[in-house]
Amino acid sequence: MMSVTAANLGFPRIGPRRELKTATEAYWAGAIDETALLETAAGLRAATWARQKAAGIDVIPSNDFSFYDQVLDTSVMLGAIPDAYRAIGAADSLDLYFAMARGRQTKGGRSETAGDGCVHGHGAGSDVPAQEMTKWFDTNYHYMVPEVAPGQAFALSTTKPVDHFLEAKALGYQTRPVILGPVTWLLLAKSKAEGFDPVSLLPGLLPVYAELLAKLAEAGADWVQIDEPALVLDLTDAARDAYRAAYAELAKVAGVKLMLATYFGALGDNLATALSLPVAGLHVDLVRAPEQLEAVIAGARADLLLSLGVIDGRNIWKADLAAILDRVEAVARAHRVQIAPSCSLLHTPVDLELETKLDPQIRNWLAFAVQKLGELATIAGALNTGRASVAPVLAENEAAIADRRASPLTNNPRVRSRIAEVTANWTRRVTPFAERIRLQQAHLNLPSLPTTTIGSFPQTAEVRKARAAHDKGTMTTQDYEQFLREETKRTVAWQEEIGLDVLVHGEFERNDMVQYFGEQLAGFAFSRAGWVQSYGSRCVRPPIIYGDVARPKPMTVAWWDYAQSVATKPMKGMLTGPVTILNWSFVRNDQPRADTCRQIALAIRDEVLDLERAGCKIIQIDEAALREGLPLRKADQQLYLDWSVEAFRISASGVQPQTQIHTHMCYSEFNEIIDSIGAMDADVISIETSRSKMELLDAFVDYKYPNEIGPGVYDIHSPRIPSTQEMEDLLLKAGGRLSADQLWVNPDCGLKTRKWEDVKPALVNMVAAAKAARVALTPGA
Repeated sequence: MMSVTAANLGFPRIGPRRELKTATEAYWAGAIDETALLETAAGLRAATWARQKAAGIDVIPSNDFSFYDQVLDTSVMLGAIPDAYRAIGAADSLDLYFAMARGRQTKGGRSETAGDGCVHGHGAGSDVPAQEMTKWFDTNYHYMVPEVAPGQAFALSTTKPVDHFLEAKALGYQTRPVILGPVTWLLLAKSKAEGFDPVSLLPGLLPVYAELLAKLAEAGADWVQIDEPALVLDLTDAARDAYRAAYAELAKVAGVKLMLATYFGALGDNLATALSLPVAGLHVDLVRAPEQLEAVIAGARADLLLSLGVIDGRNIWKADLAAILDRVEAVARAHRVQIAPSCSLLHTPVDLELETKLDPQIRNWLAFAVQKLGELATIAGALNTGRASVAPVLAENEAAIADRRASPLTNNPRVRSRIAEVTANWTRRVTPFAERIRLQQAHLNLPSLPTTTIGSFPQTAEVRKARAAHDKGTMTTQDYEQFLREETKRTVAWQEEIGLDVLVHGEFERNDMVQYFGEQLAGFAFSRAGWVQSYGSRCVRPPIIYGDVARPKPMTVAWWDYAQSVATKPMKGMLTGPVTILNWSFVRNDQPRADTCRQIALAIRDEVLDLERAGCKIIQIDEAALREGLPLRKADQQLYLDWSVEAFRISASGVQPQTQIHTHMCYSEFNEIIDSIGAMDADVISIETSRSKMELLDAFVDYKYPNEIGPGVYDIHSPRIPSTQEMEDLLLKAGGRLSADQLWVNPDCGLKTRKWEDVKPALVNMVAAAKAARVALTPGA
């Protein structure tokens, strides 16, 4: 008889119906107070613990809840709060916390972003930007980058992990608190001091972690999950030394055992380091890196509890339970093991039971977070008491796996034959950029430093209400489209009024930049409540790519044509690129991702050519997620970059040289992929640079990027309204790095999530900044 436990590493925090998003945004708007927000959060935590207990999970996490981001939670807990925010309130105040996450702008003693409408310790007003934000490893989840400085002092400034553990304990749940490990936190951190290595701060940081562990032990925690996902990265010897030093110190804390959690890849050349650490348990990702199991077992101490991440924490397909059991039964007989998801279930939707309108056959192939808990319990049950004890569940699972494998829904022979016809000519623009840009400038006649936006404009309550009414059938298609035309016409007129040079139609007909296209492509399915957190209160519903992808008919041409008909200036055609559609979807796992991406690329190529035939001369193909999909290990990256760049070029390379191709990327570190960005050969690329104060431009400067670039001067993820001078300063800084004739002026990202009262003054300021920068950077132009 085995004794295998089912453990969970983390659960979605947003609630089955995005209750946390609703409450948080109500708090920001001043519609509810702090007490109401805290009560909603406590209710969600209690329901999550109960749900996991009922599903048969033996090891339930706590402190996996966050109001915004677990990295930000850690920074605040450690007292790593930059001076700009300290006057806002105490370290444990929501005002300070949300100011670090979103920025804060106050006027005349009243806060525009605080939930209670008040200023705390601010006098007559203040203006602080949000911290820098970037992607969490290779996911679409975003975290707030920790900011540290030489001589940084640390102190245990909040006791959130202890508080949540005690909260669960009071409800009858013995949980395993989750904390972000000290070395990963330092490796994620940045400093404004040039050449400073944040990892050098480890000796001053460890006493705070030791204090926290001691408090958790005192509160009654027997195990603590300490996440160190950086162990799957390419690490220096100094970083490995930091791991050894850190855990030698933390192992001294009495009364609590550490489960060291790694995920998102293989330990690889860090395996010896991980196995040498004096921890009681080690979690490994056997979904992303199944090949590492044998080496882990061979090197593990006899007393080391191995947590086997066998259920995919980042995708929504049912696990092949029989295949998993075949792999782990022998391991479970010979070693102490725990069964777990590959990583936190944060990256999956909450509950498939809410999906009542999905095609029943496709629905039967899926497992959301709640269903994954059931899979974990089934595997543990089969290991402990034999497969016969869970035979009906295993039989049902086996039938679903077989049904998906054999279904004609997953295979379109015409799509597969078209892929075989793609040649090298489909993947390059014949005319060199230097010649193309002259033709484009002659046709477009734009000023230096042309102004534009990234695509979307605010999706107001009226827009969402109209879409919901149309979806429910209470508004006719004719009335809905007339409403959208009016919104579009008004937005186009306003853009021309303030002097933007290249216009967008606002995308009011689009629910999401990926979903909108997926709904019009074959091979996609859509959930109704399959929300996952992207950052803060921002949630997305990734499409489900279950079969071969094709475009039955044009998707955007009619809306572009209408918008251009009511405009006097050039109107961009707005598309989402194949790599972003792939990376922001739940992708079929029964064929290589590269094959699926090429199918999407051909569909987007068809749309690009239809836009060009309709008269569109500027077409933006957003690849916001290209960097996000980059494998974490250097050795694995080039293959991905090769096929992802090829997919973009398939989509973009069929147009005439006079047609200008734009692309957009956001919240990425570009240094290691700049060659591939250059190889995309887009005429214009726009990127996020305002939070990094143009730091992200350095990669383009060092590379001597030849094409044109729009470094974002307006952080749209913060409700702040940047001043003209602030944006002009950023443009002048950009002009000191690149030639003025390369520069475009634009926000960091689309404006869908902002309010018109924020957007209008910000864009007016942006246009004014562009005019001032033109004078400074191109005198006499």
